[in-house]
Amino acid sequence: MSEPTISRPRAAAAAAPDGAREAAPAGRRPPRRASGPGRWLGDLFEFVYRLADSTLATPRVAVAVSLTGIALVMLVGIFSPNYNTLPRVPISQSYVAVVLPLSDHLGRLPDWASISLTFLAIILQCLGLAGLLWANSRGWKPNPWHLFFAACVIVAIMVNISPVGSSDTTSYAAYGRMASIGIDPYGNGPTQLGLGDNYTLVVGPMWQNTPSVYGPLATWVQQLAAHFGGAGNPAAAVSALMIMNGIVFLGVGLFLMRTADDPVRASLMWVANPVLIQQLVAGGHLDTYVAAATVVGIQIARGRGSGWRYLWVGVAIGAGCCFKINAAFAGIAVGWMLLVRREWWNLARLALGGLGTVTVLYAFYGWHALKQLSAASGLVATPSPWRLFQIVVEGLFDLFGADSLGRTVSSDLISAIWPLMMIAVAYLIYKQFGPNQSAMVTVPFALSFAWVIVAPWGLPWYAAVSWVVLALVPRNPMTRWLTLVTVYLALMHCSGGGPAPWAN
Repeated sequence: MSEPTISRPRAAAAAAPDGAREAAPAGRRPPRRASGPGRWLGDLFEFVYRLADSTLATPRVAVAVSLTGIALVMLVGIFSPNYNTLPRVPISQSYVAVVLPLSDHLGRLPDWASISLTFLAIILQCLGLAGLLWANSRGWKPNPWHLFFAACVIVAIMVNISPVGSSDTTSYAAYGRMASIGIDPYGNGPTQLGLGDNYTLVVGPMWQNTPSVYGPLATWVQQLAAHFGGAGNPAAAVSALMIMNGIVFLGVGLFLMRTADDPVRASLMWVANPVLIQQLVAGGHLDTYVAAATVVGIQIARGRGSGWRYLWVGVAIGAGCCFKINAAFAGIAVGWMLLVRREWWNLARLALGGLGTVTVLYAFYGWHALKQLSAASGLVATPSPWRLFQIVVEGLFDLFGADSLGRTVSSDLISAIWPLMMIAVAYLIYKQFGPNQSAMVTVPFALSFAWVIVAPWGLPWYAAVSWVVLALVPRNPMTRWLTLVTVYLALMHCSGGGPAPWAN
């Protein structure tokens, strides 16, 4: 039998169809807030409901806006290097840069133009995605295979353009190069390759001395890519990473199309999602692999079969953890469901598969490979509210000349508080789903999305797991929130890793 859902008493209003929450019927809008600190939120949702009743919610307009947003990102990558792409690094009288086949042939954009185009692209992608989903909620049912083949064309072009919005791919290439020549990427930063090495030079300055925080499967993928780059060609290594990542992205889209409850909606949520195409494909992030492993594990858990299927659920999610450790949230969520249902043997099988996979694969490098994760957990991203908390606490200690103690105390407090807040936020998110939704999907989504919202170091591509899990179920009230959070983070983090033009 397929896994049951958890039911709970709900208010009558909460039982309204999910479509009513995602797109209001024509002529209906939420009431404005008359006053108070929440008025801006009321105004925002009134604006959103107006858009839902506009021509943006028609298929042709939504598709056109989405494609325009994707095309602008492509232009930024084609006219690289610039502020939003990987930087060009001066070496004596020459330069080293990561330039992919379709880039750097038509000149380069000035930084102000690349910033403007990238911001505009992200906003258009958000509007286009909203329009696509609104049109779908009104009855538009495009052929998912048409969406998939269109995505194949877009991805095939995009993986041959220099990465936009992040410099992570150069760090991946450097770690792969280190592993291929016998340098431990978990105990050393890219500078161990040599300060004049091309792989070191193209890594973002902030990360040149940082060991890898990625799992062994990620290192092997990076090592494979580094073989294409050889001793001095990081561009070829990045190109290989982009192509492999694009293939995985399309593979996930195909898997969703075959297994999701609503293949059309799943395709719109993933493979035809302009926001994800930029963040995962144009950015080349490993989170695509994490999402792939997670969605396979959750679908196995939802399927029919003996309790031994949970062993394979653990193996799949454990493999995701061996790319990035945040895949563990899905395993914790599935384990919690089994614990609530008192399925002790299934819980043991899940633990055996997950912990066994992680133990075997990490054994190739040793447990010190997890050390950098502890250091990374203390990082705080600038737009995060935790940054303000950090500044206030450190400022109080600075008044008494104990600045180093202030840094320690703020870091310890944040590390202790944010996991508790994540659990509370996850519970609130979970309550937004109706009792007809599969708890084996909604609980992993709630925990993974709460992590994106609450964790001190939050980046837009971290939402990949949340997107792929939410694509498994029909319309629901959390889509708008996931979109807004992802787009907000995308607007806050869209540089290519070089110095900001206003800092020069």
